[in-house]
Amino acid sequence: MARKYFGTDGIRGRTNEAPMTAATAMKVGQAAGAHFMRGDHRHRVVIGKDTRLSGYMMESALVAGFTSVGMDVVLVGPMPTPAVAMLTRSMRADIGVMISASHNPFYDNGIKLFGPDGYKLSDADEDAIEALLDAEPLLVASDAIGRARRVEDARGRYIHAAKSTFPDKLTLDGLRIVIDCANGAAYQVAPAALWELGAEVIPLGVSPDGININDKCGSTDPAALVAKVVETRADIGIALDGDADRLIVVDDKGNVVDGDQLMALIGASWARKGLLRGGGIVATVMSNLGLERFLGGHGLALHRSAVGDRYVLEAMRSQGFNVGGEQSGHIILSDHATTGDGLVAALQVLAELVESGRPAHELLRQFDPLPQLLKNVRFKGGAPLEQDGVKQAIVAAEARLNGTGRILIRKSGTEPLIRVMAEGEDEALVAEVVDSICEAVKAAA
Repeated sequence: MARKYFGTDGIRGRTNEAPMTAATAMKVGQAAGAHFMRGDHRHRVVIGKDTRLSGYMMESALVAGFTSVGMDVVLVGPMPTPAVAMLTRSMRADIGVMISASHNPFYDNGIKLFGPDGYKLSDADEDAIEALLDAEPLLVASDAIGRARRVEDARGRYIHAAKSTFPDKLTLDGLRIVIDCANGAAYQVAPAALWELGAEVIPLGVSPDGININDKCGSTDPAALVAKVVETRADIGIALDGDADRLIVVDDKGNVVDGDQLMALIGASWARKGLLRGGGIVATVMSNLGLERFLGGHGLALHRSAVGDRYVLEAMRSQGFNVGGEQSGHIILSDHATTGDGLVAALQVLAELVESGRPAHELLRQFDPLPQLLKNVRFKGGAPLEQDGVKQAIVAAEARLNGTGRILIRKSGTEPLIRVMAEGEDEALVAEVVDSICEAVKAAA
């Protein structure tokens, strides 16, 4: 059955347009609260958010929903998504909520839900909540309404937890680090954690105003970070996205380093130290073939999942891996976190930088990637991938590659976009086949 509310990563959309309205948020609180009312204890939900203007509105609506069905609410304010997951588990809450649209512009927002174990909800839990969203809510008696309170030490708890993942014997003394927080959820915690570990910190994207989240900053637009690293002669640059579950790195020469290279570095390092489980790592179908070849050269396997960090995590949990992620920078280190955590992944990279004594431009280039090109085509509605013209363009493109590369085309689970990716030995040919498919999609859309 097609879902009305939930997508691949919770509920997301343009604020004040269905489904991302205050009315929907209140219903989510009522439905999720009712679903997780299990047992006789006093039930609790942890709610965090990023820095979007609409965050206050959605937070208030969720509080109304949860308290109306008898659940107490703990508000932690602007915090990274992985922090909310961690606090849900450590505070023994029954459910956690992150109000964020991740790397999207400020006018979008979203609701991500975590279970009491700190993991994103299963499909079964989401389906159960979805079924309750349009039903009459189970309101409690007036004397059983939940209470809401703010927790002031949440930032400190997360900073301590993140720092504990960094090796005890190491410090960041002597390192000059530029950190771009995308004017998002980590604008306070990430610079503080790096400074407390000894680094000289040069912050970017730490002045949120409600509308500048992810605007010409952060992991999806690292140009400002590149310029600042070069200007300040920093040792390394770190870029997070709006909810800080994604990481992109810039080396000391100003080169942008994606998630594939970072997973290669962490995976190989953990294998040498006997820490890697599963005999390899999990990455998505988008990851570069060069990563697969690199891992194979080290006797490690690359298990590919569908696109989306939840599918990466599902594969990791079911098959015993403890390192996984996406080329876009979602990196999951399950020894330390239950979801992608940009700061924790960055600390693993920084630990390698310190231990190796090598400059970042040498350390972070773990393999030579094959030419790969990804373009997005926005569409207004319908199903452009089912149109004959698009199907014919894909067949023709595959014929042109003639076994020397691969094509991956998919519909975004969070935005009205068709993502067209090709990879192969011939860079010019890769560009031509991507453009040909994009033109066909535009014509069909």
